[in-house]
Amino acid sequence: MKHTAARTRRTVRPATHLHTGQYGASRGAGRGGRGARTWAYANRAVLRLTTRVQEGLEEAARRPDRGDISTTTVIIWVAAVTGAVLIAGTIAVVISKYNGKLNGL
Repeated sequence: MKHTAARTRRTVRPATHLHTGQYGASRGAGRGGRGARTWAYANRAVLRLTTRVQEGLEEAARRPDRGDISTTTVIIWVAAVTGAVLIAGTIAVVISKYNGKLNGL
């Protein structure tokens, strides 16, 4: 890979970041860089995720009636899906039984 000016600038870090920089502690010669940035990104992602989960839990505690599905709604949906499956199955059985007789129509 070619060494371009942008690549050189990206790999050189200021002296203030050598031991306790924004990407974490130094890991010796040749062990910082991308790995340290990856850990920094992962840590930020975990922090964002835990913050969002905590906010969601606080919201749920503050508003317990947040629109949970009632038992009646679940029963109605199960009955509707079961009825649709039974009707489709009945149509498939009738068509397969009389398939030979329907070809001449």
